[in-house]
Amino acid sequence: MKQLFVLLISFFFSVSLFAQSDIKTESFKVDGTCSMCKKRIEDAAYVKGVKRAEWSETTHELTVIYRPSKTNVESIAKSIAKAGHSSEKMQASEEDYNNLPDCCHYKTAVCEH
Repeated sequence: MKQLFVLLISFFFSVSLFAQSDIKTESFKVDGTCSMCKKRIEDAAYVKGVKRAEWSETTHELTVIYRPSKTNVESIAKSIAKAGHSSEKMQASEEDYNNLPDCCHYKTAVCEH
């Protein structure tokens, strides 16, 4: 009985270590200007498999923590581009960019926030 218990404990420990190795962190530049952009970018980055997304207004760097078995950087960047924000991974279409509020048009670099 004791051996079975030790075997089960070691099995669960090894499974938890394996599951944690399925997490990846990536960073890339995403265009934006203000706190409204920050919220939109981070919300768009939360596709299935993303555990955390953080965009910096000062560096324009987005850091995502995700499970590669459920998503990839291209899918994340595509969702962000669909929200109107270009990145070094994918450009937003003009239509999606023009749907942004006027203060969030990062190409003109004019924001009153």
